[in-house]
Amino acid sequence: MSAESHPTEPPPTGEPDREPDRGCAPCRDRLPVVSNGTPLTSGDLARACHTTVRTVRFYEEAGLVEPVTRSEGGHRLYEPRQVPRLSLIIDLREAGLSLQDIKDLFELKHHAGSSVEASERMTAVLHRRIDEMQAKIACLRKLREELAQTATMIHECGTCSGEHFPSGCGHCDVMGRSDLPRAMRLLWGG
Repeated sequence: MSAESHPTEPPPTGEPDREPDRGCAPCRDRLPVVSNGTPLTSGDLARACHTTVRTVRFYEEAGLVEPVTRSEGGHRLYEPRQVPRLSLIIDLREAGLSLQDIKDLFELKHHAGSSVEASERMTAVLHRRIDEMQAKIACLRKLREELAQTATMIHECGTCSGEHFPSGCGHCDVMGRSDLPRAMRLLWGG
């Protein structure tokens, strides 16, 4: 994906304009219901998806969500069905998919010649994504455990008399342990 053909992509995680505890889809399933089909402003859509207007506009520029019209005052108006769509897009980005990957998923069905072809292609793509996510989950679990062990050991360092700190930390009893996690060794020992 070239910078010329797509807007600058926000990072998949830790976007500064997202609310930090917005959660994933199960948490967002408790969205405000717009039962009468009233169009939503960019702000309404952003609030419903626990994000910002800037993020809504980013995905609009990318062609993943689109307003149906504009209000008399010039505000973009979105159909309520854009709420679950944007919510899924945000979750897919959080899972590490690129904008192009997400666009490809949404367009896959329409580029297939038959339902059989579309079904086979979508199934293959989704299984590949699931496998990639499983690998990431395994890596994250391993890293979480390592960082938890490191945090526990570093807590012990808070009781140090200070005679080794900071340059002699590599020679103390805690750092000399045989079960020292890599993160402890590299973040605290050096």
